Amino acid sequence: MRKNRRGIIIPDQHFPIHDEKAVNVVLKAIDLVKPDTLINLGDVGEWESVSAWKYKGKKLPPLEYQLPFIDNEIEAVNQGLDLFDEFKIEHKYMLAGNHDEWLDKFVEKHPYMKDYTFRKACRIDERGYKYLPYNKPLKIGKVCFIHGAFTNVYHAKKHLEAYGMSVVYGHTHDIQRHTLTKLGGTIGSWSMGCIKDMSREQNVWLRGRLHNWQHGFGIIDWFENGDFKLEVVEIINGKTTVWGKRIES
Repeated sequence: MRKNRRGIIIPDQHFPIHDEKAVNVVLKAIDLVKPDTLINLGDVGEWESVSAWKYKGKKLPPLEYQLPFIDNEIEAVNQGLDLFDEFKIEHKYMLAGNHDEWLDKFVEKHPYMKDYTFRKACRIDERGYKYLPYNKPLKIGKVCFIHGAFTNVYHAKKHLEAYGMSVVYGHTHDIQRHTLTKLGGTIGSWSMGCIKDMSREQNVWLRGRLHNWQHGFGIIDWFENGDFKLEVVEIINGKTTVWGKRIES
């Protein structure tokens, strides 16, 4: 591994129902940090247009009725990804999330719509990302990255026990950490939060229930031997600090 490799870790965005202030903070942090690695943990889109819940209990409308909604959402998600493309980053990884997989499930039902897979519709390869399917681990040095596999109360502990090495993930929308030390050393797991709009209006499916979601992202430095240092950066009402510098949307 080359010296002084630095990465930015972006958790669940859920375009077009992202939190604009949180996204702007991340963009300003990228400009400050100047990473050579970008890891998108997935759930790039909300993909409500192809959600299994959209027409639950209703008669499924014809495809020509559904397509304008899907096309509009694809355009919105691409516009979101365009924001990150403004930065020239050498190594970029896209870890598809379960919401992103909904678009692939749509294509499975309509196999003649092959250009509507998440990877193709959002031009992931064209944008320069290395693409990893839902929950296929990305290992860099002594840490791996996935979208996220568990949502129980102590999900950081569960992920660490299941994967058996240091792991970074999104999916749960909250920030949590667990460490484990044995004779071989210390390993840890980190849940990175999200940059999704967390308002009640944009998450009606919660029916007003309280949640413990938090806005955040990660900055990671790797050492030559694969060791790493990870900083989870919380975003509070559209502002944070990175390396002593205040960042506001």
